Amino acid sequence: MLRRPYSLALAAAALTGAAAVLVSLHTGLPMRDPDGVAGPSYVRLPLILCLFVLADMLPRAVRRVNDMGQIWTSCRDVLHERWPWWRVRIALLGLGAFYVTYVAYRNLKNYLPTVREERYDDWLGISDRILFLGADPARLLHEMLGTGVAAHVLSSVYISYVMLVPISLAAALVWNRNISLGFWYVTALCVNWALGAASYYLLPSVGPRYIDGEYFQATLPDTGVSALQDGLWNSRLKVLLTPWETNSIHGVAAFASLHVSVVFTAAYCAHRAGLHRWLRRGLWAYLGLTVLSTVYFGWHYVVDDIAGIGIGWIAVTLGALATGNEARTGKTAISQHEPVAIPAASQAERIRS
Repeated sequence: MLRRPYSLALAAAALTGAAAVLVSLHTGLPMRDPDGVAGPSYVRLPLILCLFVLADMLPRAVRRVNDMGQIWTSCRDVLHERWPWWRVRIALLGLGAFYVTYVAYRNLKNYLPTVREERYDDWLGISDRILFLGADPARLLHEMLGTGVAAHVLSSVYISYVMLVPISLAAALVWNRNISLGFWYVTALCVNWALGAASYYLLPSVGPRYIDGEYFQATLPDTGVSALQDGLWNSRLKVLLTPWETNSIHGVAAFASLHVSVVFTAAYCAHRAGLHRWLRRGLWAYLGLTVLSTVYFGWHYVVDDIAGIGIGWIAVTLGALATGNEARTGKTAISQHEPVAIPAASQAERIRS
């Protein structure tokens, strides 16, 4: 029996999209396409995908020719071999599922203060103090790491997340000849957005930085993170004051940490897929620095990060089951020449049907 590795990703997109539409109708607030720092996602994602296709195609085309005048013909041949129409459609399905789920997630996050006014920061703060025997974890990190060089380093780590998601998404869709392996990661990302949106409504909260803003402003230097935090808070105020008039998007929510869950997803998928050991080590180190940065800057309580890791684990596990990768444990590296999980001809027939 042939699997459809994109089924759960499409289901997550449909369910999350439907939830966003229903909440939009309930609140009377419009759905918006959120603009990112690097440009609108509907422009950024296809552009990055095309760049990865070029990076996949051009080196192969160049190696085949002795005369650069033949490069166009070589590129065309490689494109036809590497990217038949059925594979293009599969990649577009993955991109579409991610885009719909992400936009729905951002809109659900935007509706949050209109739907649920209560906040659970007191409970989450108490949980952190219980875990750290009465101490505040952010203050502990400031004492241990200092508030100079460490602040700028961790700020760079945190901000770099902006490009991690689109770049890793494109790599999964383009550089994996095994369709099910690429869709494993795409599916895990979609499940992350869906579960993350649900967690925001479960325990609405804004995070330590916005509860104890005077401390963080007085203690930490100006960084890219502090500018981002100020911008998000200003957008939140606009949404709270004039939700039907403003074009701003509300983006403040502490529980659970989707920043952590997505980075954990990337690291855990790479680990279980048996990718190159230096890539795996780099991603696990990046996860550790990400967790530190979320607490250091007061974005999240420690319990938010723990919940984020839990969401990431669930997303990767469900994605593995849905795409036929449940047997992958990371013990054996995956060959770059591993054949696609679904035969091309069979897949093409199924898409046409």
